[in-house]
Parts: sequence; structure tokens; C-alpha cells
Amino acid sequence: MPSTLRHLRLLADPSRLRILLLLDKEELSVAELQDILGMGQSRISTHLSQMKQGGLLEDRREGKSIYYRLRPRRGAEAEAFEKLRTVLQDAAAEIPEAEEDIPALAQIMRRRQDKVRAYFDDLAGKFGRHYVPGRSWKGLAETLLTLMPPLVIADLGAGEGTFSQLLARRAKKVIAVDNSEKMVEYGTDLAKKHGVKNLEYRCGDIQEIPIRTGTVDLAFFSQALHHAHHPERAVAEAFRILKPGGRIVVLDLLRHSYQEARELYADVWLGFTEAEVFRYLSDAGFRDVETSIVHREEESPHFQTLLTVGNRP
Repeated sequence: MPSTLRHLRLLADPSRLRILLLLDKEELSVAELQDILGMGQSRISTHLSQMKQGGLLEDRREGKSIYYRLRPRRGAEAEAFEKLRTVLQDAAAEIPEAEEDIPALAQIMRRRQDKVRAYFDDLAGKFGRHYVPGRSWKGLAETLLTLMPPLVIADLGAGEGTFSQLLARRAKKVIAVDNSEKMVEYGTDLAKKHGVKNLEYRCGDIQEIPIRTGTVDLAFFSQALHHAHHPERAVAEAFRILKPGGRIVVLDLLRHSYQEARELYADVWLGFTEAEVFRYLSDAGFRDVETSIVHREEESPHFQTLLTVGNRP
């Protein structure tokens, strides 16, 4: 009985309840729980320590990571714990976040199983490390651009539109949206100067995109989402302007702790976790959402770049 009461006290905290629900499905590390829950490392570690001391969890070390899971039970103890698991499932219905944790958990498991991604991450790290005549990232980018079909593309949060101008070389039309009138004016003049006629600049907020509904093939956010006060609205707006079958591409910073970015770069958000961006796209209605970390800067603070893509049904 004392053990049951202790367990019930532990289950009274919504955050611990969410953690237990996840660990009832999969063995997870602290870092993976961070990605899913969007909580700080110290907070999650405290909850895990309390539940381990309370006899609910056990852990194991694998390299530098520690993985947690529900402590297995046998006999009468197992029967008692099954009753506790029923309470756990019933309580989950009262926590809205618990339902949102399920697709985030699935994303974590897909990432674990993606051995091919690990191989290509290593391959990408070697590209350009040693000099080879004629091989460069610019050459590779130019090659990929030639393979792109003629699309109507929205470059959202485009700034002066450097990437927009590259896309315009192959796109049917590019609409570059930015909330800075000076950026729009500068980009427009630059496009005219270089004779880029299929590139149009529009001044507007990415949370209220000045583009008609259902008129775009590809919506692209390049390091723009972390400047939005409501990133979920920006993603929902991208869904609105896309044609059925259109795609969204989000290139942004992985969650970091470099607070100076708020002053230096006017960042509203210090990046996002994979789970957060996955949730933004899924909630907006996108399907087949995939995320991956595609770059890590060698110099401090070692910003990492997160790539997320999704399809509009």
C-alpha cells in the first residue's frame, strides 16, 4: 500500500504523467524526451530521478546517453502495476498535451531507425573537406536547381531575396515576402537591375501572407520562422496559399540557448525542436512531415540547422 500511494503521488504531476505515458511505449533518453515535451533538461532529469527513486523507472547507460523505461514487474507486483497503468491511461485523457506527444514520439522513433540519414550526414561532412578541382557546394546547388520543375514559389521572410533570385532562375514565378519596406525596395531594385522578371517582391507579414489562397506550389521559410511571434500561424498561412499537392519547406535553427541572438539578430524564438516544428505542420494540416538536422556549425555557439518538409493534401 505505501508503494501504491507513493506511485499515485508521482502520477499527480501532469509532466511526470506525460513522461510515464511515453516510457510506457518506448525506452527514451533525456534528450529525446526534451525534443518531444519541449521542456528543459534539468526539469526532465528531476522528474526522472523522482520516479526512479519511487520505483517506477529504471535506467541504463549506452555510450554517453542514459535511457529510461518503466521498471519491469513480476507476479503480484505486476498485477498491481497493471491497475496503476489503467489509472495512468484514464488520467491521460485529461491532459491535452499527452495526445500531441504521440506523433512526436513516432518522429523520434523514425529518426532512430534512419540509418541511411546517418550515413549521408557523414558523407556530407566529408564533402568539401578536401580540395578537389571543380567540386563545390555552389556547383552542387546549381545542379540541383536545374532539376527543379517550373513552380510558383513563395519565399516567406525573404529579406533582400538572395535565395529568391536563385530560385527565379528555374521557377515559373517567385513571390518574395518580407515585412521590411526597405528590404522589399532593395530586392525589387536588385531584380530589375539583373533583369529577373519572374520575381515579385511584396511587403507583408508571414503571419498574414499577402498571397491569394491556393495559388502557390512551394512555400519556403528560410531562417524566418524564429522571427514570427506566432510561428504556428505562419505555417497555417503557408497551408492556405498552397495548391493541393503543394509542399512546404522550413529551414530554421534547432533549439539553442544562445540568448544573445535575441539582441544580435532580433530573434523571437531561440530555434525549435524537431517535435515543435513537426507539430506546427501537422496541426496546420500537412501530411508526410519529415524533419532532419542538416548542418552543425563548427564555431561556437554551434548553431544547428533543422530542415522540415511536408505535403498539402
